[in-house]
Amino acid sequence: MTWLVTGGAGYIGSHVVRAFGEAGIAVVVVDDLSSGHRDYVPDGVPFVEASILDTAALTEAIRAHGVTGVVHLAGFKYAGVSVQRPLHTYEQNVTGTAHLLEAMVATGVTDLVFSSSAATYGTPRVDLVTEATETHPESPYGESKLIGEWLIADAGRAHGIRHTSLRYFNVVGSLPGLADTSPHNLFPLVVQALTQGRTPRINGDDYATPDGTNVRDYVHVVDLAAAHVAAAKALAAGRELERVYNLGSGDGLSVKQIMDAFAQVTGLDFTPEIGPRRPGDPDRIVADGTLAARDIGWAMRHTVQDMVASAWAARPSA
Repeated sequence: MTWLVTGGAGYIGSHVVRAFGEAGIAVVVVDDLSSGHRDYVPDGVPFVEASILDTAALTEAIRAHGVTGVVHLAGFKYAGVSVQRPLHTYEQNVTGTAHLLEAMVATGVTDLVFSSSAATYGTPRVDLVTEATETHPESPYGESKLIGEWLIADAGRAHGIRHTSLRYFNVVGSLPGLADTSPHNLFPLVVQALTQGRTPRINGDDYATPDGTNVRDYVHVVDLAAAHVAAAKALAAGRELERVYNLGSGDGLSVKQIMDAFAQVTGLDFTPEIGPRRPGDPDRIVADGTLAARDIGWAMRHTVQDMVASAWAARPSA
């Protein structure tokens, strides 16, 4: 059994690759390195530098390495930037997924775990998001992920592809040497500010939450990666999975709680600056992970202190 991991040189993808390795499952990585890092791919893991828009390269990689299943993480993942770059976002996330499916059909590969997103929900109108919550994406990124789910489901019906989509919320933490380098995510922004001697910033402290800062679901990337392995194993064993799973905590953390954890873990005494709200930021987005716990062993095995400590230890200057 060998699994192809698209985007396996990226932050989340590299952790998924490590999790497969720890489970004794062979992987091959395809990544165009537009945001990934070649040195995030472990020695001994086959690496193909190619775009998911290149059907021929994908087909060759699948055939050359005897691939039996795919974890599809490659894509353009910046929701805010996608508003300015909708055509690029759709090309990478929708057209790219279509090319991958074409390569899978051509080679007879039928198992697929898809990296989806909480952005498919937009601003939920409920306190606790379940898989039955209506989807209202509010960015080209969220729209492209939802269309990707539809496209995969259509290919499943037409070509027998067995699949599940994992909707991520806020993925944080790191294994050593695999830092999150996104210029848009909260954890790397806080780490960068602290390492540069600047004060981290909170965007708004007047939300309808216990401490006034907005509440989000934060999940450790190692827990997330383990869920991918469990989903892949289930599909490979012929088990039927739900079409979609939320990988959420069920209770969430506020931005202030995250800041407090950074101060505690790093020993740096700071009071965050308070800036204005960002337009459209909801008070609270928290997801129920019950279905994923039932079917693929999803669990929050890391505390907020674990999340912060691992992100701080993996910072580039450490």
